[in-house]
Amino acid sequence: MTSEAKPRVLLVGIGPTTRDALEALAERFDVVALVRPGDDDTTAYAGKLGVPVEPGTRVADIEALVERLAPDAVVVSSYDRILPDRLLSRRPFVNVHYSPLPRGRGRANVNWAIVNGDAETAISVHTMAPGLDAGGILHQESVPIGPRDTVTDLYDRLNGRQRAVLADAVARRLAGDEGDPQDHSLATYGCTRLPEDGEIAWSAPTAVTDRLIRALTPPYPGAFTHFGLETLRILRAEPAPDAPDYTGRVPGRVVLVDRTGAGWVDVLTGDGVLRVHEVAVGDGESAAVPAASVIRSVKTTLGLRTADLLRLLRAAPTREDG
Repeated sequence: MTSEAKPRVLLVGIGPTTRDALEALAERFDVVALVRPGDDDTTAYAGKLGVPVEPGTRVADIEALVERLAPDAVVVSSYDRILPDRLLSRRPFVNVHYSPLPRGRGRANVNWAIVNGDAETAISVHTMAPGLDAGGILHQESVPIGPRDTVTDLYDRLNGRQRAVLADAVARRLAGDEGDPQDHSLATYGCTRLPEDGEIAWSAPTAVTDRLIRALTPPYPGAFTHFGLETLRILRAEPAPDAPDYTGRVPGRVVLVDRTGAGWVDVLTGDGVLRVHEVAVGDGESAAVPAASVIRSVKTTLGLRTADLLRLLRAAPTREDG
């Protein structure tokens, strides 16, 4: 007697949820390929499992791959393009989406949940159908957001739930179930976030700035400000405990530099004080350092000011200079 062959599944994923999706699917299905560019921990894990990695992520690449491999289902976990109806009609497609659909269709929903101060989000596994994140719900459950959670924390929690529930949801779809219909009248949408959207406006309330910083921790590049003409990424911060009341207020002004060893710096916001613990100078992969090792004076004002721009213009070579 031969054992029944496992259903064949193609996994598409370019973001931070894909490794956990691969782990969940490999336990129950024959994963015929992983669509993912480059080399990283996820592609290395696929290699250990014997899953071929296909680097082409264009819609045309995926369409050709589906035609060639003819999987029983396609699972999408972290992909940034809309697949056309002609492709979705060929076989079952299942998508993992981290929001309480129909609320939070679209992009960057884990970031937006923290930026907006939501108390919870959700994992939604749904059938892919025409329309943005509009298919029937195969599995959905709420995931709480703690008051100090970062986007890193939240992804860890959501990915853990994905590992636990994805295989059952895919099996449900393969059995012919298209999921529970969404109420489209309740839909909301998140727009794409770009790296430049992480610039801190120091005139905003402390809670808003704190949420922005927590929403852009790894795998994102971090919220940032300017220290003179240098880009300064704020990696870890919190509302300053027991801060005095400043009735004279210049948002972005440093008001206290810790010299006892902890190395934090207190900065005025639009309504309070933010305590900055760790920073990194520049746009690249520079290491985190205590804020006080970079910001040493209470005469410092963070943020790109008119005076900084004028200084930059004055220092720029003129046409006469060649």
